Amino acid sequence: MRPEVLAFVVAGPLPDRDADEEIVDLRFRQLEAISAPVTPDEAHALAACFGPDDCYGVAWSLLHLIETGPGSLPPVTRPDPDADVWHHTLWNRWGKHGLTDEDLTH
Repeated sequence: MRPEVLAFVVAGPLPDRDADEEIVDLRFRQLEAISAPVTPDEAHALAACFGPDDCYGVAWSLLHLIETGPGSLPPVTRPDPDADVWHHTLWNRWGKHGLTDEDLTH
């Protein structure tokens, strides 16, 4: 894993909208330091960094970076019904590959 990806992952989940502006700016700069495309392993690690909300759009930038991974992205398990919106978004955008409608109803 590249150092800039590791630094972002080690910093933990994105803060919420109540965070200090400096923290939000720092996380955005960390994210900008990661060049696309990401590897499948990096995409999987980055997917664990979503916070409770969109963090002033930083979460959407993170999602788009994850989607730059070449080929198939890492497997994503169906989130629990009470999982946060980001895990549901990832599932809806790239977790269902190869599944049929019947698979999704179970």
